[in-house]
Amino acid sequence: MKDNIKPAAVLTAICVIASLLLVFAHELTKENIAKQKELRFSTSVEALFGKTDSTLLDSNFGVDGVEAIAVTPDGKTAVQVIADGYSKEGINILVGIDQNGAVSGIEFVSLGETPGLGSKVEENGEFRKQFYGETEPDTELDALSGATFSSKGMRAAVNTALTVYTENKEAILNGGK
Repeated sequence: MKDNIKPAAVLTAICVIASLLLVFAHELTKENIAKQKELRFSTSVEALFGKTDSTLLDSNFGVDGVEAIAVTPDGKTAVQVIADGYSKEGINILVGIDQNGAVSGIEFVSLGETPGLGSKVEENGEFRKQFYGETEPDTELDALSGATFSSKGMRAAVNTALTVYTENKEAILNGGK
């Protein structure tokens, strides 16, 4: 009987110790991870609008996929959206919207799409430019050959950013209030 209990007890002890170590590692690194995310976000906002101050809003206005919204003092808005391309949640972009409500730029926070195929949405500047100047969500898309899912994911991300902006413009420009 002892021979049957001993392996189970050892395995249980190993699992408990491993779990405690994972919790400790999470607690130890969560602040650094949050700082790195904030740094990536602010770097992307700076790439969109140049060196400027921005206010990070506390709300995503209940829109799925919207991770963060920042507003500059001169009324420019950056909306961080995570969308599915070929990879689930593979597209993480910042959509810049100018004072007139038009898309003025797109910066990639991260891209988890297939290198050489889905990554074309980031590498091809002409593809991104087709979204510039849009003021309302649109369904037309000039997709990249070999990157159809990623192209559609980009369209969905831009549509999400424009939707949250147009539906909540006044609240966004007033600092989320």
